[in-house]
Amino acid sequence: MDQAGPTEFVVGNGVEALSLESGQAPAESQKQQEYVISSAHAVDKDSWQQVGLMIVTGFNCAYVLSFSNLMLVPLGWAWGLTCLAVIGAFAYYANWLLSGLHVIDGHRFIRYRDLMGFVFGRRMYYLTWFLQFMTLLLGNMGFILLGGRALKEINSEFSNSPLRLQVFILATGVVYFIFAYFVPTMSAMRNWLATSAVLTVTYDVVLVAILVKDGKANKTKDYNIHGSEVEKVFNAFGAIAAILVCNTSGLLPEIQSTLRKPVVANMRKALMMQYTVGLAVYYGISIAGYWAYGSSVSEYLPYQLSGPRWGNVLINSTAFLQSVVSQHMFCAPIHEALDTKFQKLDEGMFSKANLRRRFALRALVFGLNTFVTALFPFMGDFVNLFGSFTLFPLTFVFPSMVFIKVRGKTAGREEKAWHWANIFFFSLMSIVTTAAAVRLIIQNTRIYHFFADT
Repeated sequence: MDQAGPTEFVVGNGVEALSLESGQAPAESQKQQEYVISSAHAVDKDSWQQVGLMIVTGFNCAYVLSFSNLMLVPLGWAWGLTCLAVIGAFAYYANWLLSGLHVIDGHRFIRYRDLMGFVFGRRMYYLTWFLQFMTLLLGNMGFILLGGRALKEINSEFSNSPLRLQVFILATGVVYFIFAYFVPTMSAMRNWLATSAVLTVTYDVVLVAILVKDGKANKTKDYNIHGSEVEKVFNAFGAIAAILVCNTSGLLPEIQSTLRKPVVANMRKALMMQYTVGLAVYYGISIAGYWAYGSSVSEYLPYQLSGPRWGNVLINSTAFLQSVVSQHMFCAPIHEALDTKFQKLDEGMFSKANLRRRFALRALVFGLNTFVTALFPFMGDFVNLFGSFTLFPLTFVFPSMVFIKVRGKTAGREEKAWHWANIFFFSLMSIVTTAAAVRLIIQNTRIYHFFADT
């Protein structure tokens, strides 16, 4: 368990702060300190291998591996594979760029919102905070829905009258709460990553085997893109947003904060692991799902598996157990913000006072998320929304804005033109894909209802 106390970094204009690349301690500053960043969670502690494995297993979860329906059905083979490759390459580049902005003039920024606030002011601080937390909260609700569906599928194998989905959503929220309570930080996940990796491999191998069997048996696969021309266009933009969700989290500085120095080089090594080994697996599963079932592929792949019974139970069991670990990475920045605000920073994470406070904070987060998930059990529609509305700015637009602001005076004309092009193009993409996502949600409100047993 991670029992580190609070971590503080002095940052501000003209203030000499922790220089991680040189390994120097903070120097005495003759200028006034602007503000102090404290964190209840551990910083500057983990190896790049640990962080890389955490990212790979975090994205290789059943939540992301069920995106065949969202990514490939609206695009088809040619456009689908092209968009997978192009968006994956751009996401890698954008995260590579952002990782290099983690330390600016000797100042380390352990949160994305702190970086944006330092460079652009308080308005950008709060905008970044809003976009990040919207992404993380909606993503966590998607994980809770995934866990509930996995448990319901297991129950249906042994019961002719399975319970409603909401019962399993509640059970999932309770399990996630317990894990987040006893494993409070990203660094504390180190003891669970090997287990997560074993569950991931088990899930992948059994799932691929059944997908190949089903794909060979299915002789009437339909790969046509259905709908009117207008629907095809809007659905295609929604698919692009879903592909982005598969590639990035919008919390790279928070993940990078756990790394030991040299922090930039180590983060880029972890990213290389994600965009080679990790990308090959979760892209491969999505492609296999689309190949096996065509345009009728479900938004949750295990729904369509033909069996055997033990295979369905094993896949859904590993999907649920692995999601317990994976969801924690995406929700950790919310826990960090609440812990830093409300816990006693002069005491350890496992002091009696902080244990009581953490219980209340985690119960608040998972209680709210579980209730909203049970109320709206069709979170697949919201994947496109937070991919478009939040992840396009966080992944592509903001890093180029920071680059121009910080390094614009020394950058070449071609570099500046490139980053301005990124800002313009991906801002436009964010607007268009958000419109497509909102249109899909409005259409589906006619189909779904509150507390639906989907």
